[in-house]
Amino acid sequence: MRRMRFPALDGLRAIGALAVLTTHVGFQSGDALNGPFAGLLSRMDIGVAIFFAISGFLLYRPHAVAWFEETDPPLLLPYLRNRALRILPALWVAVVLAAVLVPNGEAVSWVHYLHHATFTQIYVAGPTVLGLTQLWSLATEVAFYLLLPFLAKLLTSYERPTRRGVRWRLAVLFGFTLLGPIWMGSVTATEQARAGLWLPGYIGWFAVGMGLALWQVARASGRLGPSILDTLTKIPGTVWGIAIALFLLAASPIAGPYNLNLPTVGQAVLKNLLYTGIAACVVFPAITPTRRTVAILGGKVGHFAGDISYGVFVYHLIVLSLVQHLFGQTLFGGRFAVLFWPTLAASIAVAAASYYGMERPIMRRGRRDRSYDVSGVGRDSSANAQPKRIDDWTKPEVRPAPPAGQG
Repeated sequence: MRRMRFPALDGLRAIGALAVLTTHVGFQSGDALNGPFAGLLSRMDIGVAIFFAISGFLLYRPHAVAWFEETDPPLLLPYLRNRALRILPALWVAVVLAAVLVPNGEAVSWVHYLHHATFTQIYVAGPTVLGLTQLWSLATEVAFYLLLPFLAKLLTSYERPTRRGVRWRLAVLFGFTLLGPIWMGSVTATEQARAGLWLPGYIGWFAVGMGLALWQVARASGRLGPSILDTLTKIPGTVWGIAIALFLLAASPIAGPYNLNLPTVGQAVLKNLLYTGIAACVVFPAITPTRRTVAILGGKVGHFAGDISYGVFVYHLIVLSLVQHLFGQTLFGGRFAVLFWPTLAASIAVAAASYYGMERPIMRRGRRDRSYDVSGVGRDSSANAQPKRIDDWTKPEVRPAPPAGQG
């Protein structure tokens, strides 16, 4: 099977980070609560669903490839090492910067910063730590990282990949997309707000990416025949148009209030389902890209933006706090545009410095690969035309399986 990179996903990472930054500026300014564009701004948290779907696709796909090629799946320890190298350095720097630069009340102690540094803040009661509130989603994603090897083993063990087996697994992953709405409805009904941050509420967003990965590998190997999805690969604009329509629906009050009031059970369920559909429609064209899609999302700008997107996500609330102080803005004081552009520009600058000055060198040293880059696109002049045919995230960990009967 010919393995591929997916450079168009770089641009989607950047879009996800921009969406998260936008919704937080909207909230801090108050425009996402009661401004004229409150619905659109408040639902920009869709960036989290896009991030989760991309993670599900990229991290599960090596397991699917190994299943179809009958090789060993990614090794557990290198997988965990690589995830730690990717997320921990910038996270720990952000926690220190928040402790030093962002004023918090006396109720916030070093213990609460430690919780954020260890991804445990969503499981324990504690005060809000300003500058780090977005990290709940990173804690949820880490829970997925830990679950994935075991979940992938259940989905790829016990039989060889047949058309029937692939369809059965796709049905299981589709079932996971229903678990999130059920969980969120139950959490809302029982008023267990903290449990609304846990992985079960979002497993469906990861499952979207996992399902797309399994479909893409199965289709490339010939295990699945043509379907309507093949037609949709040729009309990415239509698929993204569906995503926009679903987003506009989610931006209406039927998906819940824009302010801090609790949604009804029905609103919580519907919002989760709509975000699942949006994530699927946003990511699908990027894994089956046309040349135009790759040129737009996976060119040099997309490559750079994809590289620094994690840093933008991690640092932007600290930057926003400093921008608010600089302009004398109070919480919910309005002036969205005044806060947005300086926050975006400064977040990009900080994220770029972090990535090229710290994150990438650490990853290269830890992986013992002097050329490693999160987005392996941009060094190849053909990268703007078509996906590269190397899976940089699978190659170091996948090795041939021993012959039958030898371990």
